[in-house]
Order: sequence, then structure tokens, then C-alpha cells
Amino acid sequence: MLTENPSIEAFIDALPKVELHVHLVGSASVPTVLELARRHPDGPVPLDERELRSFYRFRDFPHFAEVYESVSSLVRTPEDVATLVLGTARDLAAQNVRYVELTVTPYTHQRAGMPMPAITEALDRAVREAREAHGVRVAYIFDIPTEFGAEAARRTLDHALTHPPEALVGFGLAGIEQCRPPHRDTYREAFAAARAAGLRSLPHGGEMSGPEMIWENIEGLRAERIGHGISCLDDPRLVAHLRETQIPLEVCPTSNVCTGQVASLAEHPLPRLLEAGLFVTLNSDDPPMFDTTLTGEYRAAAEVFGLDRAALAALARNAVTASSLDAAARQAIIEEIDAL
Repeated sequence: MLTENPSIEAFIDALPKVELHVHLVGSASVPTVLELARRHPDGPVPLDERELRSFYRFRDFPHFAEVYESVSSLVRTPEDVATLVLGTARDLAAQNVRYVELTVTPYTHQRAGMPMPAITEALDRAVREAREAHGVRVAYIFDIPTEFGAEAARRTLDHALTHPPEALVGFGLAGIEQCRPPHRDTYREAFAAARAAGLRSLPHGGEMSGPEMIWENIEGLRAERIGHGISCLDDPRLVAHLRETQIPLEVCPTSNVCTGQVASLAEHPLPRLLEAGLFVTLNSDDPPMFDTTLTGEYRAAAEVFGLDRAALAALARNAVTASSLDAAARQAIIEEIDAL
């Protein structure tokens, strides 16, 4: 319990949190990326901290995707994969995060020459070490990088079905949304197979495109959550559907500003999504690349949008409810939030 009348900052720091939308490579802190860059100095990523921070200033989403791919190219061994997971768990533990669903793009690691079983072994080992060393429960979402089309879909699905990590809970789709339409049927088939294997459908959509992509996620991919989803406000019928079904939207305000999808935090649609009665969670996406944290997203919600303790606690509860945790684990975290 906090002392009487804590500051909003202290309340946010103490708030038990769940992170549902964060990417493995994008979660790598500057020191972790520098460590990988020095392991593999032939890569395209700067070896100097100041230059790396400048490298993370994005002109637009395609430029962000280009930088992200450059950092991904440093992940070449199973040890590199485990280093990323454990670094993320360490950083999240410092923010009072209890559980994370970490999005992994195995196709990029396969392209670097890593066999599927070796990737899975590294992910499994990192889950155990993250729990032991940092007290954070880690689950995984395997996502298809849209820029690589049908081949990436097939190989991501193959990995998910034939060599899944023990903590694999979901199947996703990310990257430049405008690349999706030519491969729509392939993505639908891959998601149908993943759902049949018991994985949750957790695609991105409506980040850099209009409501039609969110509709495709819902109707074509049978999405249980939507990554971003902020363009839903352009379609009143879609807003009504999301309000009725309470399909969660994983909203990442700072990310949307840094990739040029929203002009500024003050103009972000988060308050309108909440006013519309939609189910919203707060997330960090690629935190070091955007100079943010999950705690920072909660602080921005308080400082920029004026959300009070009750509203912030409601967002934290939403993340727990939308997670893939079992009922007992969800209830335990919600009781912590309520006690605070």
C-alpha cells in the first residue's frame, strides 16, 4: 500500500502492470543494442551511443522499418535472442511489470541462419531465467513481417506449429500494412491454422492504414485483440462494433507520434477512444527506439490527457483482462491493483 495521498508519479510507479504490445528487437535497450553491435561490428548499426540515439530518429514509418531491420540483423545467434529477452525482462521488472507478451519475429532469425529448434531453445531458456532472475512472467507472440510476404507467413506458421516455445500464446501480423493486400488469402489461411492449433489471433491493424485493415483483422483473421487500431475512429460502424464486442485495442501513443502516424501526443486519439467506450490497453511497442517505457506511457496518459488514478488503474486492469494469463494469475494481479 502507498502512503496517504501519493503523487501521481508514485502511484504509476507502484501500479502493477502487464505489457501486451512490445517487440523483442524493438525492446532492446541502447546498452543491449550496443552490446550486440560490438559483437557483430560488420552490421549497419552505429557502435557509438550518441550516434545510435541519432539513428533512432525516424522520418516516417518506412524509415522506422528500415532501422528496425538493421537492428534485427544483429540478432544472429541463439545467445543473442536470449540476451534480448532477458534484457527486456530486466527493464520491465524495474517498472513493476508482472507479465509480458513479447512479440517475436522468428522469420528474421531464420533468415540469419538460426535453425528453428535453436531459436525455440533460446526462448524457452530465457523464460525460465526471466522468472528466476527478474520475477517477470514472459509469454510469446510469433508475428509475420508483412514486408516479406507469403514466404514469411509460411515459415512463421511452420515454426509455430512444429517447434513452438512452451510459452507461445499468440500469432500476429505486423509491419507496413500497405504490403498486406496481395497476400490476404495466405494470411487468412495461416491464421486459421494457428487458431486451430490453439493460438490467439493478435494482429496489428489501423496504425498506418484506415478502418478497412481493422475490419480485415476482425472478419478475415478473427482477431481477439488489435495492435494499435487507432484509425477505427474514422468509421462509426466499426466503433460501434468494437464497443459492442469489447475487442481490446493495444494503444501505443508515443510510438504513433515517433513513426509519424500522429502529429503530437496532445493530438493522439486515446481520449476519444476512451470516450467512445472502447476497450483500451496502454503499451510501449518499441520503447528504447521511441525513448519511452511502459511507465512513461502511463505518465503521459496522466500528464497529457489528464487521466486520474482510477482511469489509470482501469487501463492496467484492462491489460490484465486482455492477457493470456490463466484466471488465477489474472485475479492475483487485479487484486494488487485494487489494493493500491
